[in-house]
Amino acid sequence: VVANSIDLARFAYRVRTPLRPRLLSTRNFEPLYNVACTVRAFARVQAQYPEATLTLIGAGSEDAALRRLAGELELRNVSFLGRVAPSDMHIHYAAADIYVQTPSVDNMPLSLLEAFASGLPSVATNVGGVPAILRDGVDGLLAPDNDHDAVAHRVVELLSKADNAREMAAAAHETCRAFEWPAIRNEWIHAY
Repeated sequence: VVANSIDLARFAYRVRTPLRPRLLSTRNFEPLYNVACTVRAFARVQAQYPEATLTLIGAGSEDAALRRLAGELELRNVSFLGRVAPSDMHIHYAAADIYVQTPSVDNMPLSLLEAFASGLPSVATNVGGVPAILRDGVDGLLAPDNDHDAVAHRVVELLSKADNAREMAAAAHETCRAFEWPAIRNEWIHAY
């Protein structure tokens, strides 16, 4: 395993009090990342929390289809920001309260580590290397692949149990320390 590295100095950890339904997803709009599942899950969340927002950062071949889907579902408060420079990503993590990603295929998403570093309670699909860094119920919540109902349920669980969500976000932040460069550089050297 060659782990991604996170620079904790680039992201400001913040406890979300209150925890609001301000969702963020930072995955490119390609089929393997299944951002459509995030959009469908958000429809379920917004049905319970009308003030909920969803910020989508990314670009790709499914951009038009995702915008169409948001329109068909009559969603409000969905922002498509396109590509964002890595140096500016911390701004968007800081503005959100919950991180959601729903890939069908993934290795070890740096985006999830960035969410952890920022203090965002997180929901992700249980695929690939994701459960190697997000322990269900410890660092965040996992949902089955391509199950927007389950993803929405997990988001609502975070919102309805905000103290638990904050505890998971704190544990996830501690998890990040294992992925700082000084902690993993020897693994990289050994692998190469």
